[in-house]
Amino acid sequence: MKLSSYIIFNTSLGPCGISWVEDDDDRSSMPAVTCLQLPEATKKLTECKIVQNSCARKSSLPPLMITNIIRKVCRHLDGELQEFLDVVVELPRASPFAQRVYGAARKIPAGKTTTYGEIAKSLKCPAAARAVGQALGRNPIILIIPCHRVLAAGGKLGGFSAHGGLETKSNLLSIEGASFRPHEPAKCGWRCVIKN
Repeated sequence: MKLSSYIIFNTSLGPCGISWVEDDDDRSSMPAVTCLQLPEATKKLTECKIVQNSCARKSSLPPLMITNIIRKVCRHLDGELQEFLDVVVELPRASPFAQRVYGAARKIPAGKTTTYGEIAKSLKCPAAARAVGQALGRNPIILIIPCHRVLAAGGKLGGFSAHGGLETKSNLLSIEGASFRPHEPAKCGWRCVIKN
């Protein structure tokens, strides 16, 4: 039987959460990460979000492998860039297409970026840039599956579904020293005229 657990941990960006599954009958099997939650507005919201996304129970003592992943996440967010290709993930709710998108995103090294269109082409689906973006918008394991490294055409940020949206995406890319076009707030076309 598989057990699903989570823990909240502190980082330089704020409290994050990680959830994993492990085989209760086989303690020698490796745990697989199912969710990595970036900070929400409060620690309580971060915890609520990871519970909602993972349906896991709280753990006070994660397995050593998860502790090591937590250390790597903290180092990465402190600017000591890490790679997460060796982290075992489990994505039972992801479609086969999303699994392929996540696999392609995992190959993007820290400090580098690609576009939704380039991932679509690499998957032999050149017209699927929007579908790539939608799959990445549902990515439950942000950072380990580095969807923040995928940009819109022309180096524009595109979208980001984590709390803080494009500001969070910009922060993650800046930590990694990646090149991108800064986000410019949309101009609504209204002019404010103040009369005395």
